[in-house]
Amino acid sequence: MTMSHPQSYEILIVPEFTDDKAPGTGNGATGASVRGAAARGSDEGGPGAAIRSAVVTATGETGETGYPRYAGEGVVADIDPATRTVEGLLVDGSELAYGLSARVAERATEA
Repeated sequence: MTMSHPQSYEILIVPEFTDDKAPGTGNGATGASVRGAAARGSDEGGPGAAIRSAVVTATGETGETGYPRYAGEGVVADIDPATRTVEGLLVDGSELAYGLSARVAERATEA
């Protein structure tokens, strides 16, 4: 059985100024898709480093944006499975603070 979209993602919250290569992510709710270590930046705490991350899993619901809803670790996200873009986001029940942006990282499957 194949799933129509991934069942979990890692959401990374990063300072928006690190987003100089990803167009269309200025409002803080949308974000680019990234993979693995590249998502975290090369230097711990340096430019591109996530200030928070959370693993979210599919809830089986559709969010207000019309995209599948994922939740976990205080984060609720509506994610477009075709583009891996965060279309809606709440962190600890609040919208993302100005100057921050969300990224999606597919989780590596390790046994």
